[in-house]
Amino acid sequence: MILAAKYRRPWPICIGILCAILVNHAIAGSVGALVAQWLTPLQLKRIVAVGFFAVAAWTLVPDQADASSAVRGSGHGVLVATTIAYFLAEMGDKTQVATVVLAAQYHPLWQVIVGTTAGMLLVNLPVVWLGTRSAAKLPLRSARISAAALFAALGLWIVLT
Repeated sequence: MILAAKYRRPWPICIGILCAILVNHAIAGSVGALVAQWLTPLQLKRIVAVGFFAVAAWTLVPDQADASSAVRGSGHGVLVATTIAYFLAEMGDKTQVATVVLAAQYHPLWQVIVGTTAGMLLVNLPVVWLGTRSAAKLPLRSARISAAALFAALGLWIVLT
């Protein structure tokens, strides 16, 4: 929303978000796949379940919009500014952690990356297009609770299977 409000150019912002998510999730997925090679199946199962429960709890905490994450006056185009700002803002975020957890559990890696990237695009692109006025009216609390319940259900499913 910050970048959309600042630049008011949705196409380059959307493409920048796509580029940032692909790189971010490729890194996260690779880490998850690498970690999975070092662990026994039981260890991996426990870690994945705990990871899903942790992401479920973390999802209940609202994200804080940080205006300082937007790139200002860099002299670069909107696409480059968006890609860099979004990549940095997503480092260590819930979706990156969820991608690590999913890549540790599921194969092939490219499908995890495509799935998590598609999910992120489905969430972020409407925000860019609708702008801050419409986004402020979305039921964010309900969305957070639903996402947390989904992650908790996935963790429970891992434990029970």
